[in-house]
Amino acid sequence: MPQRIQTATGDDAWLVTRHADVRALLADTRLGRSHPDPANAARSSESALFGGPLGDFDTERADHARMRSLMQPHFTPRRMEALRGRVEALTAELLDDLARQPGAADLNQALAVPLPILVICELLGVPYVDRDQFRAWSLAAADTVDRARSEQGLADLYDYGTRLVALKRDEPGDDVITRLCTAEGVTDPEIAGLAMSLLFAGHETTVVQIGFGALLLLTNPDQRQAITDNPDLIPNAVEEMLRARERSVTGIPRYAREDVEIDGTVMRAGDLVLLDLSSANHDPAVFPDPERFDITRRTAAHVSFGHGGHYCVGAPLARMELRAVFSQLVTRFPTMRLAIPLADLRIRQDVLTGGLAELPVAW
Repeated sequence: MPQRIQTATGDDAWLVTRHADVRALLADTRLGRSHPDPANAARSSESALFGGPLGDFDTERADHARMRSLMQPHFTPRRMEALRGRVEALTAELLDDLARQPGAADLNQALAVPLPILVICELLGVPYVDRDQFRAWSLAAADTVDRARSEQGLADLYDYGTRLVALKRDEPGDDVITRLCTAEGVTDPEIAGLAMSLLFAGHETTVVQIGFGALLLLTNPDQRQAITDNPDLIPNAVEEMLRARERSVTGIPRYAREDVEIDGTVMRAGDLVLLDLSSANHDPAVFPDPERFDITRRTAAHVSFGHGGHYCVGAPLARMELRAVFSQLVTRFPTMRLAIPLADLRIRQDVLTGGLAELPVAW
């Protein structure tokens, strides 16, 4: 049953935590990201990127369908399979660099951060040399506390996307931004917005997941040994990592476009509804003993990538990167361990994606 809560901004909202309810509402067209009165809508945080309404209330469904149709062709199984070898090679290069370290490193900085950035840069046609700048803008845009900083980060990302589109018009390449530039009826501002959405989502969320996936293996040596003994478990292990990652304290924001009833509770049109994916992924009705990390668990029902019409188009890419990382990491560094007590690890609290501030390891 939905719970009435107050968000970090002091606004009223509904929090939905049960797996069945979250999954159903993710696919329910009576909920959306827009609001008929966005200036006065409830907010989940101060983030300009994700804290309040997005899009035009009257055209949201058509706009979303159009944008999704533009993105989907770049993440087809054929395109992802063509990229697989490159992702595995980039992973191997980063692990080669890590092996040259004197037995200790921050795994976030050595692997979790650079790999997704390298991959998304190659896919989109974004210069890797710009990585520090666009990552700084991404983190600013994801700020959940300082709205001015978040708005500026978002504006900086969009300006950067605009410059990249102009560059690709003059110097086309074999990349997503160039192909979007050749799509019929798409404006340059739309391409810039799409490109920067892909740049942000395509690296930051995977950075976080690599870090937490590594932590789960480091703190569950029996599960790591099971992967070592049977590498065929890697795909399912990745799904369990996606399910079992740390509990969040927020949810995916949606706004009721009309009254929606669940178990006798009515969420009124215009209400903010937070869909708690983390709680849904820990619902014991679907995942028995949900706090246990078990790489043999049946995890097909997890909602880490969403569900329905908003299911993440980049999910195949994220899965590919995670499989490449953990198939190589466990064999290359069988003695890797946490270099500090587990209780001393810091979680980023002021950005949308959360994640580990650092992951010190030794081997």
